Amino acid sequence: MSGAPWITLLTLLPLAGGVAALITRSARAARWISAAFGGAALLLTIALWHSFSPASGILQFQERHAWLPALGLEYHVGADGLGLLMLALSAIVVLMSIAASWKNEEHGALYYALVLFLEAGLFGTFTALNFVHWFLFWELSLIPAFFLVRLWGGPARARAATQFFLYTMVGSVALLLAFLLLFLATGSFDFIDLAGLARNGQLSGLLAQNLHWPGWSGDEIAALICCGAFLGFAVKVPVVPFHTWLPSAYAEAPSSTTMLLTGAMSKMGLYGFLRVLLPIFPAQMQHLQTPLLWLAVASIVLPAFAAWAQTDLKRIFAYSSINHLGYCLLGICAVLRVTGANTALAAEKAAAMNGVLLQMFNHGLTAAALFWFVALLERRSGGLRGLDDFGGLRKAAPVFCGLMGIALFSSLGLPGLNGFPGEFLIFKGSFPLTPRAASISVLGLLMTAVFLLTILQKVFSGPLSERWAAFPDLTTAERALLLPALALMLVLGVYPQLILSLVNGTALQLVSQLRF
Repeated sequence: MSGAPWITLLTLLPLAGGVAALITRSARAARWISAAFGGAALLLTIALWHSFSPASGILQFQERHAWLPALGLEYHVGADGLGLLMLALSAIVVLMSIAASWKNEEHGALYYALVLFLEAGLFGTFTALNFVHWFLFWELSLIPAFFLVRLWGGPARARAATQFFLYTMVGSVALLLAFLLLFLATGSFDFIDLAGLARNGQLSGLLAQNLHWPGWSGDEIAALICCGAFLGFAVKVPVVPFHTWLPSAYAEAPSSTTMLLTGAMSKMGLYGFLRVLLPIFPAQMQHLQTPLLWLAVASIVLPAFAAWAQTDLKRIFAYSSINHLGYCLLGICAVLRVTGANTALAAEKAAAMNGVLLQMFNHGLTAAALFWFVALLERRSGGLRGLDDFGGLRKAAPVFCGLMGIALFSSLGLPGLNGFPGEFLIFKGSFPLTPRAASISVLGLLMTAVFLLTILQKVFSGPLSERWAAFPDLTTAERALLLPALALMLVLGVYPQLILSLVNGTALQLVSQLRF
């Protein structure tokens, strides 16, 4: 597949589909258009995956063209194992979201157009290698997400959408200011060029020489810029304490939209840590390792306790999402530890980084599936989703209970399902590198088991109320749509090498950029 602009084509596909969906003005036609373009994007992503050479871990399928050279602007895109993994996740989650909203008559042509525009923003974010180009797509994903929550959300959708927008915009401003300072000092917006300056030890010198901040050394300026960029990414994940927008946004958004927010958009922040912060600010990130590590622990433990205190299923899964992404930050912080020439610990760093990449994908798949089941539950119950609203549903809907149980046990990290390998690798690497933090983080695993098993007990076990005696089980069509996602959970649980073979080279490349 060499030579052709495949990355550009992949980004344009959902944009074209979104325009086509708008033009039709027919909800039925827009549904089929979104499914067709979303399916085409997934097929092209699979083709790129098949053509990718994973061993080197370097960027491939690169396209680089002059745009506005005087301003340091280029059209520069490409993908490595990390980028391809996020492209595949985004394409899968978008199709799951479209399927989950298929029977919702309130979702017209505009809804499906916004979903495709959001997908284009995700694709651009995960492939752009020039900050300005990347930032345009970063913001492009925010706009449709805001309107999906604001126009089709629940009773408190206006407040939730505004809070989501404001938090994300604050993070975006921090990112913009950080990279403007980098450009003023280096004359470049290109991620690869900036990483090269950092690798050669030139970045701090250029910051001190060209910014002329009295009393500030180049290393201090670099640390400040790194903190600004971290803020922008931390809001998106989100990392505690920048998470307060998330529970309301996830709860008020339509469940099919929440699938996009948790399954794909939350990975944008983690992607920024790995694509931007680690390569461009390796020394600064390692100096900040200790406070970041305890933020990771807080992001694991506190949301787990918060989830236990909730009765709304969507809020439970919202806090659970923060908790699971906290494990990714724990793995990144473990990799940041300076260990010296210790080959055994170097191997643990590689394990932790592979676990982070695997967890990013597996969380996106499982979290999207859980919110899909919430959508199916709401459709059958007239919008109810409280733990105390149900009971004994396994007697009325055994297939529903069994399939949702797979997703719940995957989120729990049960061996044999996809939630286990990533968390195992993260803890395998974290315990030797950061033993105290990893030990405390186990409390998050225990609390996750408590609140997920509580869901099984209260919703599906116990006596069946007369109110739900006629609760309909999953239809044949619903089972057919759900089974591919659930089958992938099983496959990745027993054969995680399917993903690890793609990302291991990239994981090693990311680790090699840090000072051992």
